[in-house]
Amino acid sequence: METSYKGNNKMLTGIVLGVLTYWLFSQALVNVVPVVQSDMGISLGILNTAISLTGLFSGILVVVAGGLSDRMGRKKVTMTGLVLNIIGSLCLVIAREEVLLIIGRVIQGFSAACIMPATIALVKTYFKGSERQRALSYWSFGSWGGAGICSFAGGLIATYLGWRWIFIFSIILTLVSMFLIRDVPESKAKQSRSSKFDFSGFFIFILVMVALNVVITRGADFGWTSPTSLTLMAVTVIGGWAFFKVVNGKSNGFIDISLFKNKYFTGATVSNFLLNAVTGALIVANTYVQVARDYSSFQSGLLSIGYLVAVLSMIRVGEKILQKSGPRKPMILASILVMMGLTLMSFTNLPNSMYTMFVIIGFTVYGIGLGMYATPSTDTAVDNVPEAKAGEAAGIYKMSSTLGGSFGLAISVAVYSAVEMTGNLEAAASIGLMTNAIFAGIALLAIVVMIPKEKTNEQVIADITEPMEERKAL
Repeated sequence: METSYKGNNKMLTGIVLGVLTYWLFSQALVNVVPVVQSDMGISLGILNTAISLTGLFSGILVVVAGGLSDRMGRKKVTMTGLVLNIIGSLCLVIAREEVLLIIGRVIQGFSAACIMPATIALVKTYFKGSERQRALSYWSFGSWGGAGICSFAGGLIATYLGWRWIFIFSIILTLVSMFLIRDVPESKAKQSRSSKFDFSGFFIFILVMVALNVVITRGADFGWTSPTSLTLMAVTVIGGWAFFKVVNGKSNGFIDISLFKNKYFTGATVSNFLLNAVTGALIVANTYVQVARDYSSFQSGLLSIGYLVAVLSMIRVGEKILQKSGPRKPMILASILVMMGLTLMSFTNLPNSMYTMFVIIGFTVYGIGLGMYATPSTDTAVDNVPEAKAGEAAGIYKMSSTLGGSFGLAISVAVYSAVEMTGNLEAAASIGLMTNAIFAGIALLAIVVMIPKEKTNEQVIADITEPMEERKAL
């Protein structure tokens, strides 16, 4: 759809607020686990499942929503996501038992699936060049900085107003976001072909992801060698193999495998999955200091204030490093910093005051790394795909974010809970945090192996202009 519209700060503010709603209903709940558990009288396993369901369903549906945004309109899909968030948040506000809590989290997963890829595609459509990189930096304020903002805000709100008020504020932000982007023109991609939706690939993907999530979050309850757990593991392995066979043999596969032929896109997507998995460190650290060291939700939120400041401060720095040296260097440095921060936080045998200092410093270093990573990774993912595939590629990239966060949370809680059963809370937290440091280490390896060493801007320009000059000479 052709339009002379250019992105502006009003549009960008609306998009950032829309993205923040995801973190407000997703990340804020991570910070108040003991409060919600006490208020509703549910087990940690059930609550962990409810928390991870948002990321799971978002991850499952985000590629579908990204593809639909290309066909139906990116603004329309964004607005749909915002409306779904209002519905899901209302479910949580009135929830008095686990059923409505879980339903609300699933609806919020659908909401996030719509909002995240569609807003990236809107940025790619209406911002160009350095302006697009600036816009993606601000989008990252909401996406990556949102984790820190909402972790702190969630603790503050839960302590002084009650945890349900988190979702009332989420509804308010959603309404403001809808007001600010109401005048943005619709954006659709030109479709070169019409094909049926890949229902078989979609349903196999759902089956595999749900089986994997359930075995991670409830495997200890079922028993790791029980028939239920072994069946879920078999479904995950066999279903995963079947999924790749199905989508790889179709021109309209649920996931366009051909996008992964681009090494930059692959490196950004894989490392994004792994660095979002370290979100599990937040639930481990917050739960540990509240349960073992008697911190309030607000006090535990204060521990991550350095993370919030660091992420917001470093996002534009990452953008500048990207423009100067390409994406590889800032992404490598970012992964190293994340590992360092998580390692500092794992020294749970320290006395209270010293451990508090280590956690504050660790969160800050962790935030510096993620802030530096945000824009180079996002720009690398969306800059190297065709315009007509912008929504789908953004959907795959954000699928890696949400599934990474979902499984990171699930794995972290599973590890923490398994060790906690021995009665050693310090060991449970330490091992849970080091599990996240391992995720960051694998992300570092993925970046080094998958993302090629960058050419300088001069070399890129030469690669483009020299063949043109040769053709003119002929």
